[in-house]
Amino acid sequence: MSRSAGFFITATDTDAGKTLIGCALLHAAAQRGLTTAAGKPVASGSAMTRAGLRNADALALQAQCRPPLPYEAINPVALAPPIAPHIAAREAGVALDVERLAAPMRALLARRAGLTLIEGAGGWRVPLNARECLSSLAIALALPVILVVGVRLGAINHARLTLEAIRRDGLPVAGWVANLIDPDMARGEDNLAALDDGLSVQGGAPCLGVVPPLATATARAAADQLDLDALLGGASNPAID
Repeated sequence: MSRSAGFFITATDTDAGKTLIGCALLHAAAQRGLTTAAGKPVASGSAMTRAGLRNADALALQAQCRPPLPYEAINPVALAPPIAPHIAAREAGVALDVERLAAPMRALLARRAGLTLIEGAGGWRVPLNARECLSSLAIALALPVILVVGVRLGAINHARLTLEAIRRDGLPVAGWVANLIDPDMARGEDNLAALDDGLSVQGGAPCLGVVPPLATATARAAADQLDLDALLGGASNPAID
């Protein structure tokens, strides 16, 4: 039986680069001949098309799925306003809860692709409703977590707090990625060293790569900066394996 691995991708903040890194990991896996699947359970900031609401991040993930998957399997809840999902859902009259999102994501994981990624929205504690957060979905799915750090001023604090929260919630951190989203950041190397010390040395989470500012931010270009072996070598998920 071929091995399957699944992960939940979160980030230190919105616009940290979750989708770019997710697409890059899927691209790298497909280049090795692995099947791939991805989920974006809830996405705000979607545009109306002839096929219905479509989200750019979900479409990017869909493009990296091998074999292809229908859009609805990837993004079961698409919301129009580019605002926090729980607010967008309330305005649209949509009830968001963990079980509603978990069922289609479990169906994705049941496909047993070589690599399955479930991408959150924003950071770890983005609310779904008054009681549940997207972190509650990751817990329900029992997935190891990949943390994408958008490297800019404030990232060290955000990254360490997020790592602490994930661990407190009882989930393993499979690794973290430094995505250099501010090319003009002062003392960049010093900040990367502090991140590595806090997340890898003290936090025990391996660094899966450092993605520099890219002239063209494509999955292929970002994949060249990532270590897929460091991720898959330690992958273990009883719900999938």
